[in-house]
Amino acid sequence: MKQLLTGADVIATQDDTRREIADGAVFVDGGWIAAIGSCAEVEAWMAQDPAARMPDRRHDLRGCVLTPGLVNGHHHLYQTLTRTIGTGGGLALFDWLKTLYPIWGRMDPDAVYLSAKLGLAELLLSGATTVADHLYMFQNGARLDDEIVAARELGVRFHPTRGSMSVGESQGGLPPDALVEAEDHILADSLRVIEQFHDPAPGSMLRIGLAPCSPFSVSAALMRESAAMARSHAQVRLHTHLAETADETRYCLDRFGLRPIDYAESLGWLGDDVWFAHVVHPDSTGIDKLAHSCSGVCHCPSSNMILASGIAPVREMIERGVRVGLGVDGSASNDGNHMLGEARQAMLLQRVGWPGFESRADRMSAREALKLATRGGASILGRDDIGSLEVGKAADMVAFRVDGIQHAGAQSDPVAALMTCSPAAAWLSIINGRVVVENGEIPGLDLRNLVRRHNQSSRRLLAAH
Repeated sequence: MKQLLTGADVIATQDDTRREIADGAVFVDGGWIAAIGSCAEVEAWMAQDPAARMPDRRHDLRGCVLTPGLVNGHHHLYQTLTRTIGTGGGLALFDWLKTLYPIWGRMDPDAVYLSAKLGLAELLLSGATTVADHLYMFQNGARLDDEIVAARELGVRFHPTRGSMSVGESQGGLPPDALVEAEDHILADSLRVIEQFHDPAPGSMLRIGLAPCSPFSVSAALMRESAAMARSHAQVRLHTHLAETADETRYCLDRFGLRPIDYAESLGWLGDDVWFAHVVHPDSTGIDKLAHSCSGVCHCPSSNMILASGIAPVREMIERGVRVGLGVDGSASNDGNHMLGEARQAMLLQRVGWPGFESRADRMSAREALKLATRGGASILGRDDIGSLEVGKAADMVAFRVDGIQHAGAQSDPVAALMTCSPAAAWLSIINGRVVVENGEIPGLDLRNLVRRHNQSSRRLLAAH
């Protein structure tokens, strides 16, 4: 299908020059961007071959800012089932996990599917078009396949990671022994999902990653063997939580004699095919190692705040060459799935002072936050086909309305208004050339029924607790 998006107040392309196009237009041919520019420029391009460049569908974007689709680099979709548990009362990470592990351990395939579909729908409505998810518990027959089904139904560009936990409490780990898996089974299932689902081709809608959960829940052997397996397949990336809390740093020093980033390095877990969630507590040497190895970092500001994990030194990491993207993180350690809101939170949090850093309003601009949510996310996922609006890139884009009450008076800079004003919902979203959000709704999705079924599943988990 050929589609013409025309009349955007501004297109924030996020290309190498950060071009912003007033009265902008985009011509989409199938799943790819064929032309972009001002309305006059795109109309002139269409006129060069009117028969071949006649759109099948037109979208009027007057009153909108058009951006690349937002990229969520770290999530736990299953946690939509257990929002507010521990976060309202104020638990830190380790105590929060210990509270929730037994509840999560009762999930079945239907719970994983429903939680993924609801979480992905919420993300779509917030402007996300690509989502990386980290599922690391597979109880009662649940498989990574269950959330892949949900993503395919919604048309999300999906990077699910086959997570794992293999070191339980009796071996010095944090999770209950009943929730860990045998490592030979983990590796066998990791190979299965790669062979069954992974697509390394440009424009891929589904790429698998391998994601042993954390230094306090898996063995060094599993980390090494997972890395070897991933690196034997094209475009299979490695992911884990790292340097999230001061407790984790103490755990790594006590158990391994190394700080978390140094421990990852000792296992061969630094490189341009690796991205880490959080990295709130790196030391200076660790930041250098991340930069020199081209390892990626997914910043999760809301989760880091609600669990009191700390403020990641994002400005310093960026200035020293670390690739940084954004993630919503678990829906139960954020209690929301709003990617545009997460970008706003990242901007605000970096402006706040903390020990060693004075408060500075210019530490992160609105446009830098938008870059983290688009090009930054694409970079940590190893994607050069998404993250910006350019000819030849995948047709992933989202239009946010800026002509309503939330943005009234923000006429001087509608792009910055996406971050400084109340976070807007997506009005139109296109992924791989397919309309997935239209007029602020997901076509064909009975959202009311999905919420009802999801809440029933959530109540079943909680009733057994």
